[in-house]
Amino acid sequence: MTFASEQSSATAVATPAPDATRPKPRQQPPYHVILLDDDDHSYDYVIRMMQTLFGHPVERGYLIAQQVDKAGRAICGTFHKELAELRQEQVHGFGKDPLMARCAGPMSAIIEPALSGDDGGSDGSTGDKA
Repeated sequence: MTFASEQSSATAVATPAPDATRPKPRQQPPYHVILLDDDDHSYDYVIRMMQTLFGHPVERGYLIAQQVDKAGRAICGTFHKELAELRQEQVHGFGKDPLMARCAGPMSAIIEPALSGDDGGSDGSTGDKA
């Protein structure tokens, strides 16, 4: 009985996998999407917006609404720059709060670079990494 390895006289040469020779892509720096407070939007509006745009559960939405109400701003999420800009635009396009008669339009949000070691605040609202 002979094995296939005995029948072949060819020598196998190990070649590196294509991924092993490519440099790793540089990770994009993270940015916070920060919701700014105003008196024209209800907690319910903020909670619904956090669920719809950021995928946060009701409890997390409530904590963000509470933080923005008390501190004047709250981090909704942390993303790479392009996604942070998209989320900011979505906040600006979310529309009026139907529960507040004086509401003239959507809330405002800004984006800021997330600093190294920045946990997003003591309320734990650092957001999602994407």
